Amino acid sequence: MKVKTILVSQPEPKMENSPYQSLVDRTKVKIDFRSFIHVEGVPAKEVREQKVDLTKYTAIILTSRNSVDHFFRVAEEMRFKIPDTLKYFCQSEAVAYYLQKYVVYRKRKIYVGKRTFPELIPLIKKHKNESFLLPSTDKLKDLVPEELDSLGIKWKIATFFRTVISDLSDLADVKYDVLVFFSPSGIESLFQNFPDFVQNETRIAVYGNTTSQTAKEMGLRIDIQAPTPESPSMTMAIENYIKSLGE
Repeated sequence: MKVKTILVSQPEPKMENSPYQSLVDRTKVKIDFRSFIHVEGVPAKEVREQKVDLTKYTAIILTSRNSVDHFFRVAEEMRFKIPDTLKYFCQSEAVAYYLQKYVVYRKRKIYVGKRTFPELIPLIKKHKNESFLLPSTDKLKDLVPEELDSLGIKWKIATFFRTVISDLSDLADVKYDVLVFFSPSGIESLFQNFPDFVQNETRIAVYGNTTSQTAKEMGLRIDIQAPTPESPSMTMAIENYIKSLGE
């Protein structure tokens, strides 16, 4: 069956000339975007209940833009004046760049990893005497605490924001040829919103091993997978699939 319509379970990219727009231009498919999950902040009162005292930490580990937003939100709610001496350990350049929304970059001690969390570990290891706080989501990968525990440093994790399933009831009567997922939470959202979902001819595209595993556990047939050596990105995987249909 031909692919004419695709639903991507993420917000629409804000950048111009996104890979999805290029995909539309080349294949003439219709692509819609809709967040199947969203983030909600944990109130400062609940953060305090996790025995978090912001005055006790000399360094913050930031793994995403959400962690940046919600650390500064909670600090403001707690009326905590963030000291200029606080050190920031950012998982990637994108996170570090986003930090400039809140601090004057050149006046702060900011350490930046390459992309993945393990690549940030050597930088943290060089500052073993700091007291680290990891403001996190409620759905953090086990890899992160495991890596930090292995260093033997003083650190604490606290939930500053949660991943929440979005209401998709308005999509009940809308059909797409391909549904695209990037996280296990997206798959969970599909079945929480539509418990009676039957795949039939709908193609399922997944990014990453954990998303793929969750899809299989939920009984879904995976038609498009990324990343692979042939398709390192989701847009490339979709385009290769469309080409394989002879379109």
